[in-house]
Amino acid sequence: MAWTWRFEKADGTETAPAVEPEEFTTQGDAESWIGEYWKDLLEGGAERVKLSDDSGAEIYAMSLREALDA
Repeated sequence: MAWTWRFEKADGTETAPAVEPEEFTTQGDAESWIGEYWKDLLEGGAERVKLSDDSGAEIYAMSLREALDA
C-alpha cells in the first residue's frame, strides 16, 4: 500500500510542497516524515496536509499552523 500527502494553502487549494516527499509504504513512515518536515512545509506555504492511501481514501487532515501554535 502507498501513502501520500496532499499539501494545501489556507483556502484549501493544492500547493506544491517546499520539501518533496518520498514514496511511503506505511502510514507510520508518512507520519514520521511529516513530523520531521512540517515546519519547512509551513514556511513554504502549505497550511494543511491530508493523508490518503493508494485507494484515494482520505485517512485524515491536519493544520500545520495549529501544530505551530501548540
